[in-house]
Amino acid sequence: MDLAELTKVRDRYDAEVRRGAEGPHVERAGRVVRMSLPGWNGVVWSDLDEDTADAEIAAQVAHFGAGGRAPDGPVFEWKLYTHDRPADLAGRLRAAGFAPEPAETLMVGRAADLAALPVEPPEGITLLRVTDEAGVDLMMAAHDRAFGVERPRIKEAVLAQLREDPDSVEVVVAMAGEVPVSSARMEIQEGSAFAGLWGGGTAPEWRGRGIYRLLVAHRARIAAERGVPYLQVDASDDSRPILERLGFGVLGVTIPYIWQG
Repeated sequence: MDLAELTKVRDRYDAEVRRGAEGPHVERAGRVVRMSLPGWNGVVWSDLDEDTADAEIAAQVAHFGAGGRAPDGPVFEWKLYTHDRPADLAGRLRAAGFAPEPAETLMVGRAADLAALPVEPPEGITLLRVTDEAGVDLMMAAHDRAFGVERPRIKEAVLAQLREDPDSVEVVVAMAGEVPVSSARMEIQEGSAFAGLWGGGTAPEWRGRGIYRLLVAHRARIAAERGVPYLQVDASDDSRPILERLGFGVLGVTIPYIWQG
């Protein structure tokens, strides 16, 4: 994609996935769109300027803090994109007590192109589609091996999605025999042109064998079958070069700003 197309795609992503987010856990309040999910709370869109930013930040801190409706304590994320306004929004968040986590690259690829990638499972690897708690436990085991940390909130969120709206999430685990060695998921918002790719971590001893590429192509085929034209990823520095080789383009940078009270 050239720069002009990427800019149009980014504007569409903002309009559909962020500003136009839908679902029972989405709320529009003042100048922000926020979510309260099992295991995750945050602001995903804001329409602010120099005159409104500080008051809106304070309002969200009050909502998600001790007097708010966060289901699991006073912790939430402001998902900042570097093209958000005002230009000094990051500094205002820091001044309000937010701490930035590592930046990620917002990337997008065409589902049809990625679905056509010539990919075969590495020897000894099979893919398991997750539909229940036992499968989610396998996903979490692969995730823990890949990233070296336990994140129970991810399990809570995925279980809630499978329970409440199974069509909105696809989860797959790469199995080496009976051992989960990699996992990934895809979230699809009804009516949106974008499906979000999440996870994609592989156990260290299985890296470099094409499993990550396999999981991208697998999810791309599902998205293409469901008529979703684009795949979106918040890519780490490790994932970005792989995704660029697969044909993903860069839309910008996103930084999670965390408030812990």
